[in-house]
Amino acid sequence: MNYLVNIHGLPVARACKGAGLSRSAWYRPLKNRLEGDQPLIEALQALAEEKPGLGFWKLYRRLRRRGYGWNHKRVHRVYCELKLNIRRRAKKRVPTRDPQPLVVPLAPNQVWSADFMSDALYGGTRFRTFNVLDDFNREALAIEIDTSLTSERLIRVFEQLETERGLPNMLRTDNGPEFLGGVFTQWCEDHGVFIDYIEPGKPNQNAYIERFNRSYRNEVLDIWLFRNLDEVREITWHWMMEYNEERDHDGLGGLTPAEVLERANVQTFDLST
Repeated sequence: MNYLVNIHGLPVARACKGAGLSRSAWYRPLKNRLEGDQPLIEALQALAEEKPGLGFWKLYRRLRRRGYGWNHKRVHRVYCELKLNIRRRAKKRVPTRDPQPLVVPLAPNQVWSADFMSDALYGGTRFRTFNVLDDFNREALAIEIDTSLTSERLIRVFEQLETERGLPNMLRTDNGPEFLGGVFTQWCEDHGVFIDYIEPGKPNQNAYIERFNRSYRNEVLDIWLFRNLDEVREITWHWMMEYNEERDHDGLGGLTPAEVLERANVQTFDLST
């Protein structure tokens, strides 16, 4: 505009028309909005540094109590431009599940259940346990213990179980991130294991492992004070052997998991011969 008006001498109206601007753009030049907002920026930044946990409305009301007269629209505009918005954790959407009915399998390795538990050592260090159960005879197949259990660690547990007794046709789990990860789901798909996810917030759909977790909690985790992970693993191993070989279950007709498995193997042998 200055070039057209001052150098070429065009009237303001023709220069504005040629540039596609209104004449108010010439008579009222653009102002730097940040310069007018500088006092607000300084006051808002100082208050946000003093109280970093406060949201917009609490900051705005404190500014008003301190005597500043800026309206909420202006304060909110500057608040957003300064990137002071407190991010809220979005609720993770879980795909709709169609869980299979909870029934007693007719043979071993048809359906396994898996779940995580957590506890702490005497010194305060948190650790997790990964529990795997055969729904057929309620046998504890594995309890992996460590401070961190990733999807790769879960795969290692199942590969060890595969060498000992094979893999299940179906694995029932919740919607934990370890079970939803691409590494674990791809491994299960490659090995013919169907993952049956329960509906969020309905642990009763995985009742066998939940009942096992309660026994493990009451009889091991809540009883002992552990100094290190080796103690947790050793005590857990002895308890798991007793659980599988000596503990009778009402749901199994008073038999132990080992006895039910032995009977199933005998019946399979008789049918094959």
